[in-house]
Amino acid sequence: MNYDVIVIGSGPGGYVAAIRASQLGLKTAVVEKSELGGVCLNWGCIPTKALLKSAQVYNYLKHAADYGITLEGTAAADLPEMVKRSRGVADGMSKGIQFLLKKNKIDHIQGFGKVKPGKKVEVTDAEGKVSELTASHIIIATGARSRELPNLKQDGKHIIGYREAMTLTVKPKSMVVVGSGAIGSEFAHFYNSIGVQVTLVEFLPNIVPIEDEEVSKQLERSFKKAGIKVMTSSSVESVEISGDTCKVSIKTPKAVEVVDCDIVLSAVGIATNLEGIGLEETGIKSDKGKVLVDEFYRTNVDGYYAIGDIVSGPALAHVASHEGITCVEKIAGLKVEAMDYGNIPGCTYTSPEIASVGMTEKAAKEAGYEIKVGKFPFSASGKASASGAKDGFIKVIFDAKYGEWLGAHFIGDNVTELIAEVVVARKLETTGHEIIKSVHPHPTMSEAVMEAVAAAYGEVIHL
Repeated sequence: MNYDVIVIGSGPGGYVAAIRASQLGLKTAVVEKSELGGVCLNWGCIPTKALLKSAQVYNYLKHAADYGITLEGTAAADLPEMVKRSRGVADGMSKGIQFLLKKNKIDHIQGFGKVKPGKKVEVTDAEGKVSELTASHIIIATGARSRELPNLKQDGKHIIGYREAMTLTVKPKSMVVVGSGAIGSEFAHFYNSIGVQVTLVEFLPNIVPIEDEEVSKQLERSFKKAGIKVMTSSSVESVEISGDTCKVSIKTPKAVEVVDCDIVLSAVGIATNLEGIGLEETGIKSDKGKVLVDEFYRTNVDGYYAIGDIVSGPALAHVASHEGITCVEKIAGLKVEAMDYGNIPGCTYTSPEIASVGMTEKAAKEAGYEIKVGKFPFSASGKASASGAKDGFIKVIFDAKYGEWLGAHFIGDNVTELIAEVVVARKLETTGHEIIKSVHPHPTMSEAVMEAVAAAYGEVIHL
């Protein structure tokens, strides 16, 4: 069969690219070896947020008295039921992708896709039957998987990755989480919330190390307040399994400490899925696990493209989706603007949540900017006080000379819903004074953005 566009992989990059291609009148197919929606929808973003919502509801029940509510009996965290709800949410979303593909007249081809020379795709189905497709344009969007460390091999039972972490049927008493990026921190928060004794180990000096240092320190304080043991500048040297106990040797700046736990969760990043997909025989270049592409995701071989986790850039669902749209619109001959990787928001769904975009304060200084920094704590926010969520702050960074909004760093309740204001403002080259003069509704958490900007310019009212 011949197509205009074939997309290999149906994650948030692949299925979005396919839908946009179909909208633009291109005959399109998606090749997927597993569930539609990829890791994000089935084993990442969506099911983890469902688990975190269950943890939030449980925490509300535990603290109901703080809101003037008396409950009869004691709330209990039922992990199997939480997992069941999470899987149901993911399954529903996957069926939604199936509907969208059908609605947009996109062929869904089940099997393992491999690129071949001559603009061909070889598909091997579950029974081993091989078929061949051709297309004018082939987009590779095969995504990534949990990365394994040599001294932390995952066995799926004692040492696990994110897939097992979201489908445990028995609540462990204790857990060591290795790696404090978004995945590690979110699972540390989730399991701590439902009563698991959690130790979080981070090799670098700060947890959530890509965030602004003040945000990292605030989350560490919040985690410790919640009962999570945080070990920074530390590394797991080995794990000895004795019966049902894991003895984890952790090298700290002072000594080697042994921590006993039921489960070790490895959350040390991702590895791209490039093996066996035909890059070498097709002549497509890659480097250090990433396919090399130009600003419109064209590889060095005409007619072949790559998007998402397998190319350089933040490994985020919304990045992959935007890359897919940009790639397809360029294929269709539209006038397309290259993606601005300096204006990508990042979100971590811990409690408190984290959201950020642009430069950190340290990065701005290192780049030679003279800066204005404004901060507004949620302890001074009426809505945060009324909600019982006063931890955290809004921090904004401006170029003192020209007023460019260099970065914003949020930590607090629901801040992942607020960061888009900054992304749009930066896209439109909005000044700080325009934000100050834009009326924000009261009482809302969003007022803190305006107040932080006002603080940067010496005009803050409520501090």
